[in-house]
Amino acid sequence: MSSLLETKIAARQHALREQGLLRQRKVLGVDHALNTNASTSSPRFVFEGRAYVNFSSNDYLGLSRVPELVEALHLGAQTYGVGSGASPLVTGYSDAHLALERELCALTGHEAALLFCSGFSANTALMKTLFDQHDIVVADKLVHASIIDGLQDSGAQLKRFLHNSLESAERLLARHHSSALITESVFSMDGDCAPISELSALCRQHHAWLVVDDAHGFAVLDGYKKAEAAKLIDVQVVTFGKALGCQGAAVLGSQALIDFLVSNAREYIYSTALSPANAALALAATQYSTAHPELQQKLLENIALFKQLCREANVPLLGSDTAIQPLIIGDARQTLQVAEELRAAGIWVGAIRPPTVPVGSARLRITLTAAHAAEDIATCVAQLAQVLSRVVVPLVTERQAADDHR
Repeated sequence: MSSLLETKIAARQHALREQGLLRQRKVLGVDHALNTNASTSSPRFVFEGRAYVNFSSNDYLGLSRVPELVEALHLGAQTYGVGSGASPLVTGYSDAHLALERELCALTGHEAALLFCSGFSANTALMKTLFDQHDIVVADKLVHASIIDGLQDSGAQLKRFLHNSLESAERLLARHHSSALITESVFSMDGDCAPISELSALCRQHHAWLVVDDAHGFAVLDGYKKAEAAKLIDVQVVTFGKALGCQGAAVLGSQALIDFLVSNAREYIYSTALSPANAALALAATQYSTAHPELQQKLLENIALFKQLCREANVPLLGSDTAIQPLIIGDARQTLQVAEELRAAGIWVGAIRPPTVPVGSARLRITLTAAHAAEDIATCVAQLAQVLSRVVVPLVTERQAADDHR
C-alpha cells in the first residue's frame, strides 16, 4: 500500500507528464574534439554520444572557457583550497571575498557588497530580510521567481505593475506609500530591458528605493555607465553565473544596507560562504570582461546577425535586442516538438514552459554568446526555419505577446 506522499508524488508527476510540463535532468559531457580551441569554436557539449551546438547557455561572453580564467580558478584553489570551510561570520570570509566586493563597488559606484552562492539565494535573502508586513512593494509583473518567493516569505504587500509600463508603475507608486520598486535590467524570458533611468526618476519622486535584479545585464548591458549605477539604483543584485561565466552573486548597495543584511539575512548567516577560489575567479572574470570590450562588441554582432537571418527566413522573434531571443510558440507540447527536431539537427535550444512562463506562452529561448561562430548561427536559423515549416504551430505574434503582458 502506497503512503500518502508516494501517492501525491506519483499523481503530480503523471499530471505534469500528460501536460508536457515534466522536467528531467540530462547528463551532458564535454566535447573534447570540438573544444580543443575554445577561442574559435562555438560552445558545444555531448549528450548520449552526440555533439550539439549550444544555444541555451547564459555564458554570454564565453568566459567559462577562457584559458586565463581556468588558470585563475586553479590559482585560487592552490592559494585558498577548494572550499571556505565555514559561514562568513565564523571563519569563511577571506581577503578573496573582500577583494571581489571592492571590485564590484568600484565598477558600480555602490558603497558596499555582500556575496552569496547563487543569484536565487541573493534575491530571496534580500527580499525576506529587507521587507516585512509593514512594507508595500511594487514590482514588475515579470520579475524572477526568486524575488516573488522572497517577498512572499517577507509578508510584505506585493503590488505588480504591467510589464515595463511606466504609467502602470506610476499609478501604483502614487496610490500606495511604497517602500521600493523592483524590476530586472534584462528580463530572463523575454530578453527586453527595463527603463531604468525613468523608473529611477519615479522612485525618487515617490521616495521609494529602486531595486534591480541585474543578473542578465551585468557586464553586457550599457544602459547605464559603469561606476554610475549607484546614482540610479539603490540596490543592485548581480550574478556571476551569466556573463562572468562562473558562480555566485552579490547584493550591492549602501553600507547601512549591507551591514543590516550581515546581521539579519539568515541565508548569509547560516550558509557556508562562497568558496574563496570561486571569489578569486569571479574577480578575475570581472577584470577580464572590463579589459576586453571586444567581447561585448562580438556579442552585439552575433545578436544582429541572428536577428537579420531570422528576418530573412521569416522566423518570428519577440523583438529583443539582447542575447536572449525568444520565439513564442504557445503550446507546451509543440514547443518540445520543435526543440526536439532542432536537436535532431545538432542544435540545442531551451524549451521554456509553464510555470516558468505564463500558460499559452511556451517558447524557445535561444541565447547568443560572443563565442558563437557565424556559420553556426546561420545553421541554427536555417534549421529553425525548416522545422517551423514542417511543424504546424500557432506562432504567437509580437503584438499578441505584448498584449498578454498587459
